[in-house]
Amino acid sequence: MNRTVVFDGGRLRLEDVADLAEGKAGSRLDADGGFMARINKGADFIDALIERNGTLYGVTTGYGENVSVQVSPRLASLLPAKLVRYHGVGMGVPFSETETRAILAARLISLARGYSGVSYALLQGLQALLEKDILPVIPEEGSVGASGDLTPLSYVAAVLCGEREAWHGGARIPAQRALADAGLRPYALRPKEALAMMNGTAVMTAIACLNYARAEYLTRLCSRVTALAVVALDGNAGHFAEGLFAVKPFTGMGAVATRIRRDLAQRGPAAPGGSLQDRYSIRCAPHVIGVLEDCLPWYREFIETELNSSNDNPIVDAEQGAVYHGGHFYGGHICHVMDSMKTTVANLADLLDRQIALLVDPKVNAGLPANLSGATGADAATDHGLKALQITASACTAEALKLCMPASVFSRSTESHNQDKVSLGTLAARDCRRVLELTEQVAACGLLAACQGVELRMRAQGREASDIKGGLGSALAWTRGRSAVVESDRSLESDLRALLGGMRERAADPVSP
Repeated sequence: MNRTVVFDGGRLRLEDVADLAEGKAGSRLDADGGFMARINKGADFIDALIERNGTLYGVTTGYGENVSVQVSPRLASLLPAKLVRYHGVGMGVPFSETETRAILAARLISLARGYSGVSYALLQGLQALLEKDILPVIPEEGSVGASGDLTPLSYVAAVLCGEREAWHGGARIPAQRALADAGLRPYALRPKEALAMMNGTAVMTAIACLNYARAEYLTRLCSRVTALAVVALDGNAGHFAEGLFAVKPFTGMGAVATRIRRDLAQRGPAAPGGSLQDRYSIRCAPHVIGVLEDCLPWYREFIETELNSSNDNPIVDAEQGAVYHGGHFYGGHICHVMDSMKTTVANLADLLDRQIALLVDPKVNAGLPANLSGATGADAATDHGLKALQITASACTAEALKLCMPASVFSRSTESHNQDKVSLGTLAARDCRRVLELTEQVAACGLLAACQGVELRMRAQGREASDIKGGLGSALAWTRGRSAVVESDRSLESDLRALLGGMRERAADPVSP
C-alpha cells in the first residue's frame, strides 16, 4: 500500500474512500489524546443526560414514530441491541467487498467528526473492521435514504457486536468467528451508538464516491473512442478546433474538445475531400461528453460535503452542552448527484451507440466495409463482422436510458408516516452504478469497433495502423493486446470482457497517456 488514510476528524476526499475500498491505502485512527478526549466527551455527555433523566431521542425514547414512548434510564442500555436486531431485514444481493470497505470508511469519517455522541472505542472497532478486512455482509435493498441507511448500516453494527455474517479471509462466516479469528471481541454498544452507526448516509455516500471515479474515467475514455471513430470515418478534425470552442466557453466541454484535437493531431494526413459536417454523434461529441465533464466539480462538492458531515440524529455538541434534533440523515443531496450523474453517463452510452451504428453502416461510414467486416476471399460474403456487436451495444444503451428516471420523485411515506418524505438516495446510487456498468460495456463495444474501423481505414489508404502515434497509437496497441483484428467471424465475448476488465483495472488503459 502506498499510503495511509488517517481518521482524525479532518476533511477527507472521495479518493481516500476509493483507495481504502480498493486496497490501495491502509487506515489509521488518530491516537492523539486530544482527539480521543473530544470523541469520548460526547459519549460521556450522553451518559450524564441519562443520569439526569433527560429526554433524548433514541436513548430514553423509542425510535421513529415511537418517540412518544418513554424508556427509563435503567432500560436505555437495551435499546441499541434491539435497534440493530429489528433492522435485520435487508434483501437482495450483498454489496461487493470493495463497496463494503467504502461504507465502513464513510461511516467512520462521519463519526470521527465528533458530533454523534459515540465513544473512541466505537471508532476503534470500526477501524479494526477495515484494518482486519472483516467485511459485513450487507444486503443492497431495504433503505429509503431517510432516516439514512438504517437497514444496511444495521449489518455493520451487528457484525461489530458479533452478530450476523461477515466476509473474512475469502469466506462468508459468522461474525463472531470472524472477530475471534482476528483477535477481536464483540463490542457492547453504548446508549446512543447504535443510532449513530445506523442513522446516517454512509451507504449512499460510499457508493457515490466509487461512482464518481468511474464517471470521471468515462469522460476521458469516451473522448478517446470518439477520436478513434473520427479517424475511422475520415471525419473532419475542424469540428474540434480551439477557436470554435473559445466562443462557447464551457470549461469541461472545451477540455473534451482539446483531448480529441490533440489525439487527431497524431493520426497523420486525412484523405482529401472529406465531409464538411459530420453527423452529430461525431461533431457534437464534446457537447455531450462535456456535460458530464462540467458537472464533475459540483458532483465532487456535494459528495465530499456529505462525506465530511455529521449526518445522524440527534446531533450532540458536548462542548456547548447542546443536543439538536434534526434531519441530517436525509440523503437528498447525494440522491440529486446520483440522479444527475446517471443521466449524464447514460448520454455517453447513447453517444457511443450512435457512433458504432455509423461505423457499421456502409451507407454512412465513408467507404468502410459493411459491419466493419475484415473478411476477404471467396467466403467473405458469409461474414457479418460486427453486426451483432452493434446490437449488444444498443441493448445495453436502452437499459441504461431506461434507468434515468430520477429516484427522488418516488418518495414513499414509511414508518407510520414519521418518515413521510424520504430521499431514496441509496436507490439512486445503485441505479447510477448500474448505468455506469452498462455504459462501460458500451464503451468496450465502441473501442473494439472504432479500432477495427481504424485498421480497415489504414488498409484502404495503404498505411499501417502503427503509423498513428501518441495517445491514439497507444489505445490501438492496448486494444490489440486484448482483441485481435476481426478478420473472420468469431465470438467476441471474451474480447469484450478482456477490454472491460482492462478498463476497470486502469493500471494501463486506453486513455493513457
